[in-house]
Amino acid sequence: MRHFAVVGSGPAGFYTAEALAKAYEGSAGNGARIDILDRYPVPYGLIRFGVAPDHQSLKAVSKRYDKVADSPGVDFIGNVTVGTDLSVAELLEFYDAVILATGAPHDRRLGIPGEDLPGVVGSAAFVGWYNGHPEFADLDPLLDGTHAAVIGNGNVALDCARILSKTRSEFHGSDIVGHALDALDRSAIRTVTILGRRGPHQIAMTPKELGELGHLDAALPVVDLKDFPPVEADDALEPGQRKSITILREFNDIRANKAKTMIFDFFAKPVRIEGAGRAERIVVERTELDDQGAARGTGETYEVPASLIVTSIGYSTPPLAGVPYDERGGKFRNETGKIADQLYCVGWARRGPSGTIGTNRPDGYEVAGLIAAAMPPGGSGERKGAAGLKALLEERGVMATDYDDWRRIEESEAANARPGSPREKFVRVDHWLGALDR
Repeated sequence: MRHFAVVGSGPAGFYTAEALAKAYEGSAGNGARIDILDRYPVPYGLIRFGVAPDHQSLKAVSKRYDKVADSPGVDFIGNVTVGTDLSVAELLEFYDAVILATGAPHDRRLGIPGEDLPGVVGSAAFVGWYNGHPEFADLDPLLDGTHAAVIGNGNVALDCARILSKTRSEFHGSDIVGHALDALDRSAIRTVTILGRRGPHQIAMTPKELGELGHLDAALPVVDLKDFPPVEADDALEPGQRKSITILREFNDIRANKAKTMIFDFFAKPVRIEGAGRAERIVVERTELDDQGAARGTGETYEVPASLIVTSIGYSTPPLAGVPYDERGGKFRNETGKIADQLYCVGWARRGPSGTIGTNRPDGYEVAGLIAAAMPPGGSGERKGAAGLKALLEERGVMATDYDDWRRIEESEAANARPGSPREKFVRVDHWLGALDR
């Protein structure tokens, strides 16, 4: 019997567990036992805490993960923090292989003066706030000013701008947490500026997310066609990118009188944030593209008013003691997913913050294939697996949860939902644990 631990229960973790279960299915020696660990009592990681609450169709992928969790030999062990409750080295004593699927939950910093002023928040924190992440439940972003700015030209930046611009009724059917919904309903923000260092052809925004902005009840997307190259230049783009640029161009044709505006400000590099005791404005330098397509400053600067600034310029994986780390890439050092004997990584912890939810599936299957090749099905391991882990956790007073516990928590969240919402999430660990009848 082989024993594997997957640390992290987001998409990368579940796809890897699925792949391992298939790789060892029906093998001699009773195959494999796969334990999916998470630091929180609830699973899904990015699906629960990262996917926008008004994108319920994307969250539906969790149903596939439920099937993985119900597979023979797969278990969920929650409320366990690797690096605090036990070390990676200790985990390796119990398992034939450990796969790190911890994601990249930390915001990268701008590295400019003023970014520590009140009113400046990272997108991971802001998204975590409206999605019910316990680390950010008390964020209380400053929504009392009329102008906000989002720095970044990816889908997360779009999510943040859209959430800031929606009316309360537009959140019907979403699982945005109540404290965020009420705060956004009281928000004074009327203008959201989306800042990008480069131009429209360099965005990382997908057509679906861009297309939504043209149909908001109270917000109008605004572009300046002077920022765009000639239309014929779009022909050199990939089909998806070309569709995104077409949607951006079409925003210029929308004629509507709405209470809010979302301004796309391209070729804009933030150089400092200013304000008396809190953020009030961003000083931006106009840029242009060099021969390699990189942004370079022109020396021309201007001010963008903003009392709330959300930075969305990338993420990094938190280091773990004893695990080689790539500071520049913000991920674990690895070769095609292998860190060292018995130790692997998948998803953003392997690649850095790139790709979509679906990108994690081939990634997980590739690493599972490496493991199966190194530890062929039919072999026998002598590790204790979950039995050894749970004994150590009990000795240390750690209350681990399982998938049945998660289902009870899920039932409680569904029962507490406001009308039209699938759930009202608990946002505290003790509330999750309090929902369990133990």
